[in-house]
Amino acid sequence: MEGQLPLPAEGRLADNIVHFARALRKAGLPIGTGRVVDAIRAVEAAGFTAREDFFWTLHACFVARPEHRQVFAQTFRLFWRDPRYLEHMIAALLPAIRGVQEERRADAAARRAAEALLDGAARAPPPGEDGGEEAIEIDASATASAEERLRTLDFEQMGTEELAAARLAVARLELPVPPLPTRRLGPDPHGARIDRRATLRAALRRGGEIAQPARAERRRRWPNLVVLCDISGSMAQYSRVLLHFVHAVANRRGPGWARVHAFTFGTRLTNVSRHLRSRDVDAALAAAGAEAQDWQGGTRIGDCLHAFNRDWSRRVTGQGAVVLLISDGLDRGEPAVLAAEMQRLRLSSRRLVWINPLLRWEGFVPRAAGIRAMLPHVDAFRPGHSIDSVAALARALGRAEDGGEKARLMRALSAA
Repeated sequence: MEGQLPLPAEGRLADNIVHFARALRKAGLPIGTGRVVDAIRAVEAAGFTAREDFFWTLHACFVARPEHRQVFAQTFRLFWRDPRYLEHMIAALLPAIRGVQEERRADAAARRAAEALLDGAARAPPPGEDGGEEAIEIDASATASAEERLRTLDFEQMGTEELAAARLAVARLELPVPPLPTRRLGPDPHGARIDRRATLRAALRRGGEIAQPARAERRRRWPNLVVLCDISGSMAQYSRVLLHFVHAVANRRGPGWARVHAFTFGTRLTNVSRHLRSRDVDAALAAAGAEAQDWQGGTRIGDCLHAFNRDWSRRVTGQGAVVLLISDGLDRGEPAVLAAEMQRLRLSSRRLVWINPLLRWEGFVPRAAGIRAMLPHVDAFRPGHSIDSVAALARALGRAEDGGEKARLMRALSAA
């Protein structure tokens, strides 16, 4: 960022900073009135000369988390009169699929910034001007149904409003599970077994007469759900949406899971179960994010699974727990260590389901060493990149015979 920032009209600097803060808030940054006041005072103290100084002054006031940096940079460039403004807007509204993860994150940030600015343009004039420019109208008459498109859209390609709608839709999904039979018997008038003890006790109360034999059936109980969620850089967007789903499951009333245990991992394992028990989803995920310090970092799946198997497995996966592993399987560690920890995890759980967003690509084959090491030890291998894929997971989880894409990929793995 070089050169001088064009000075706005006299007396409009504070108004422009307020409009800029509104655009950032619309793009997803948690900015309140206090931060806006601090930003205005900081600019007054630091001066309004070099563009780079102005950028970092506002950055210090408005950016609190690493994932907000890209959104702030894109919004700043678009808002404060970048000469290539129109080109950036077109690139943001017509995103292309790129193979590099950093480019995808930058593109998502640009899209959120553009949506925030376009939404604010309908309610306020551009900074430093009184309006007068012709509004851009987009004809959407030939587009498909917005709801239908939203259900199949990849979470990473969604804008701010689409992500908010997706979180609400995912939170409404059910995750049914059949109860597990136990060895203990309970009274049941329609039970298939005769309860001899209860029958004799009733006969003693009647002087030894057996009027009708008491019947019993095996008691049933609900299993635990254990979620291991990858929050590395390549999984951050998917993890946020899927954690909304886990939060809804953990707080749903009525019969269902006995307890829901949630862990995040990237470079280390973090137990966020108690945070997800909060009824407020935003407060719950904010607290979970504050405790998990490795958001959007590297990935050491084998080491994190080793920590889980050593410290938590016996406490949370006993008595028939179902384990959801949410990860793309891109590990930097030794494949042999990862395979051993996956095998141990599988043996300690009733059912191990792997949710991998990479399955969104048609014709996906397991080429990465981490995926090859993990795949043989899961019961089911399913996608988790869209609302429809999460809904399909919810429907399939109760069917023990459902293996998702595992059989196909195991054949591809054997043929390789």
